[in-house]
Amino acid sequence: MKAKEIQELIDFISNSGLAEVKIETDEFKLSIKKNSEVQVVAPAASPAPQAAQAPVQPSAPAPAEASSAPADNLLEVKSPMIGTFYRSPNPDAEFFVNVGDTIQKGQPVCIIEAMKLFNEVESEVSGKIVKILVDDASPVEYDQPLFLVEPQN
Repeated sequence: MKAKEIQELIDFISNSGLAEVKIETDEFKLSIKKNSEVQVVAPAASPAPQAAQAPVQPSAPAPAEASSAPADNLLEVKSPMIGTFYRSPNPDAEFFVNVGDTIQKGQPVCIIEAMKLFNEVESEVSGKIVKILVDDASPVEYDQPLFLVEPQN
């Protein structure tokens, strides 16, 4: 497996909901843990390069997930990661969205800061913001609901 292929795999896993992936072939072993380390181990019999280690950093913001909330038929925009929730790109700027705003799929709705990286969270649903569930500059957990959205018809 070439370095470019490994990087593409790391980027794909960083943008997915997976926390850990292990791949083993006759040629190599690959273990990837999100926000941890990547290890590539070559077999001892071949003169392959030594184990390579690199931190896994999301290359692009992961999109927020949306699932149905049983009551009220509202959708949730959830946090794609652990971090600090911000409603605006900087303290002097206006909020990305407010209650009553209509949003489109792919529209930025907030920023999650994780390990000094500011990740823009985009909505995976279109609709009207009904409720903002998290205070600005508050810590959030992975998969925590951030917004309630009334879907567009």
